[in-house]
Amino acid sequence: MKQLITANGAPASKLCFGTMQFGGKADIVASQSMYEDCRTVGINFFDTAYVYTGGQSEAMLGRFVQPERDDVIVATKAAYDKPATKANVLQSFEESRDRMKIDTIDLMYLHRFDPLTPLQESLSALAELREDGLIRYIGISNFAAWQVVKAAQVARDLGTNIDVLQPMYNLVKRQAEVEILPACVDQGISVVPYSPLGGGLLTGKYARNDAAGRLIDDSRYNARYDVPWMHDAAAALPQIAAQHETDAATLAVAWVAQNPDIAAPIISARSSEQLAPSLAAIDFEMSDALYSQITALSQTPAPATDRLEEA
Repeated sequence: MKQLITANGAPASKLCFGTMQFGGKADIVASQSMYEDCRTVGINFFDTAYVYTGGQSEAMLGRFVQPERDDVIVATKAAYDKPATKANVLQSFEESRDRMKIDTIDLMYLHRFDPLTPLQESLSALAELREDGLIRYIGISNFAAWQVVKAAQVARDLGTNIDVLQPMYNLVKRQAEVEILPACVDQGISVVPYSPLGGGLLTGKYARNDAAGRLIDDSRYNARYDVPWMHDAAAALPQIAAQHETDAATLAVAWVAQNPDIAAPIISARSSEQLAPSLAAIDFEMSDALYSQITALSQTPAPATDRLEEA
């Protein structure tokens, strides 16, 4: 897989911090505290997006990285709510750069696959930015496996390459194992997945009667994780964590990071207190036996074949 490095040549940390909550559920004080927590444990890879919290996420992250710009990798994504035309991607880049007050964006993603805009047009914008030295790496997010392979070929035709894919991946959402991860391995693309905690499900908090959070308040997350066996897995994970004197969230993040096809899971939180168990995964040593025990809690997705009876 592609090894990302900072401008000063340091390798990307094995965890990435996602700043979706900056300027939303995390105010400036809480956001800076989490940024500093990440830097203390060695995280140098930070993820944001044009659409996060109306631009506040980018603005805050840009403010925090100013004193150590070359020591960190800053990733953002083109506007999700606009067609991925060349003009829109370039405009999105300029707005993101202006919000963050930085000259170069290390990693720029297409936030989603746009079926109405030719991929050649979308990627030509990123290829141009890379050629001009304004971005260092090209990424794609929320692409299916066939879209990943198509993007890789289009990028090669443009004289560049796709460096990173950002998909959803966690213990109860393992569909990426079927074709997305193999496609990335084949194409030499690093995988930086989001949602290792399954929207909070894998922290175990939704097993309580007084639980509150996205899985209850957000219809999209409710539909995504309202599956009985997923909740059974989430209920069992804290029991395993207790046996190892750690937290369910730590195990959930460490489980994703243990996959050799994963470069860096994206962790996130709204406070330092909430972030701490995920941060602990950076130093957690997971044995093969523990990895297998945790994996057995979830359903392995069927392989990609039209002859499942022979698989």
